[in-house]
Amino acid sequence: MGNPQSDTGAWGAVKNRAAALLSIGQTRLELLGNELEVARIKAMRQLMLAQALMFCVGLGVVLTVIGLALLFWEQRLLVLGLAGAMVWILALYLYLALRRGAKRIEPVFNASLAELQEDLRQLKAASGHGRSAD
Repeated sequence: MGNPQSDTGAWGAVKNRAAALLSIGQTRLELLGNELEVARIKAMRQLMLAQALMFCVGLGVVLTVIGLALLFWEQRLLVLGLAGAMVWILALYLYLALRRGAKRIEPVFNASLAELQEDLRQLKAASGHGRSAD
């Protein structure tokens, strides 16, 4: 049969390899969890800022229009018409900016995918699958 020393060595190598794979898996899961948390925090922050911005802009527009209508009472219809037109123009601009920003959003798991691809490349290289035949 085989030498007990070599069986222990082979078994030890298998255990070491399994431990290394588990460690890699744990690291990748932690990285994925961190990326999810960062993405959640960014999304919540952006949502809160957008809501605060919308409130301030809305209130500012209403107060400005009221002030202009009171200031130019005789031309109140002109003031209200111009204010309405400016609000619609601003809304169009914000819509286009929102569409532009939505196109630039990068996938959430870029770092995890890159690390997993690198791990796969290294495992293939270590097992001989990555080598070309002579």
